[in-house]
Amino acid sequence: MKVLQILPELNIGGVERGTLDLSKALVQKGHKSYVISNGGKLEASLIASGGNHISMPIHLKRFKTLKLADDLCKIIKEINPDIVHVRSRMPAWVTYRALKKFKKNKPIHVSTFHGLYSFPIYSKVMAQVDHIISISKTVEDYIKTTYQVAANKITVIPRGCDLNEFNEEPLTSEWKFDWYQEFPHTKNKRILTLPARITKWKGVDDFIELINLIDNPNIHGLVVGPVSQSKEKYFKKLKAKVDALNLQNRITFCGSRSDIVNIYKLSDIVFNLSKTPEPFGRTTIEAASVGTKIAGWNHGGTKEILNELFPQGLVELGNLTDLKNKSIDLLSQDELKPEKNTFTSERMINSTLKVYESLLRTDK
Repeated sequence: MKVLQILPELNIGGVERGTLDLSKALVQKGHKSYVISNGGKLEASLIASGGNHISMPIHLKRFKTLKLADDLCKIIKEINPDIVHVRSRMPAWVTYRALKKFKKNKPIHVSTFHGLYSFPIYSKVMAQVDHIISISKTVEDYIKTTYQVAANKITVIPRGCDLNEFNEEPLTSEWKFDWYQEFPHTKNKRILTLPARITKWKGVDDFIELINLIDNPNIHGLVVGPVSQSKEKYFKKLKAKVDALNLQNRITFCGSRSDIVNIYKLSDIVFNLSKTPEPFGRTTIEAASVGTKIAGWNHGGTKEILNELFPQGLVELGNLTDLKNKSIDLLSQDELKPEKNTFTSERMINSTLKVYESLLRTDK
C-alpha cells in the first residue's frame, strides 16, 4: 500500500506529530509512505523513519496557491498512491483540484477533520472526499449537520498521546529542584493547572475566578501556554484581573513550556475550561495518562474524554460554583485517579490503517 499525506507544514503540533507517527507505522508494516508539505522541524525525523518528503509551498492561504494543482497532479501520478490523505483546508483545495484532472486510476481520497471549522464555504472541501476521519463524536455531529454527510462516510478516530512520553513515572529530584528554583512560591502548595494558550475562548478568566472562589492560600494556579502578539492586549486584561483580585501570589502565568509532562505530574488537578466546545481536548488525555485528576465543562470533546476516563471531573458548563465545589471535592480524595488512558497514539494509528484497508477492499 502506498499512502500520500498532504498538510501545510511539518513543524511541532498535534496534526504534524500524527502525520509523522502514521508514516513511521506504515513503513514498519512494509508500506510506502509519502508526505507533501512546506517542510519544517519534523521533516528530518520523517525521512529518518523511512518516509519520503516532497516540498511544496502548499501552506499559504491565498488564491495563488490553488495554481499548484497542476504540479500536485503530476506528483500524484508519479507516486501512484493508493490513498491520498489531506489534513488541512488549503492543501485540501489544491488536492481536490489536482484529483479532478484524473481520468482513470484515481487514488482514494481521505480527509481528517481536526476541528469545528468556521467558514463552511471554505471548509466544505474537507467533506468532498471518498471518506472522512473525524477526531471525535462532537466533530462527527458537526460534519453531519453542516455538510449533510452520510454516517457511513465518516469514521471517528480520536486523537491519542504517546504513553511512552505521558507516563506515571515519578518526577526526578533534579527537575523538582529546578522547578522550585524558578517558581519558589509553588512549593508545598496544591497545584491547579490550566494548560491553554492565552485567548478568550480557552477560559483563562474562569480559571482566575476559580482560584479566587476557592480562597485558599495553600492552593496555587498555573496557566501554561503561549501568548501570541495579537493576544498581548487580552493578556494585560487578565493580569489586571489577577491584580484586582489580589491573586498575584496565587496564580502564575508560566508561558509555553517544554516540560509540560512534568507539570501535569506536579499538578493535583488539570482543567479544560474552553467556552466553546473543544473538537477533542488533547491536554485532558495527556494529564490523565500521567495519573493526574482532570476536570472540565461538560461539552464537546472534553465531555467525551471525561465520560470515558474520569466522569467525576465533569462540571456543568459555565457554573463556577459547581466548578469550585467539584475542585475542593477532588482535592480531598487523594486516592482518586483517572481510568487507564485508552486514547493512545497506537489506537489512533491502527484505526487509521484499518480505514485505509477497508476502503481499498471496497474499491476493488
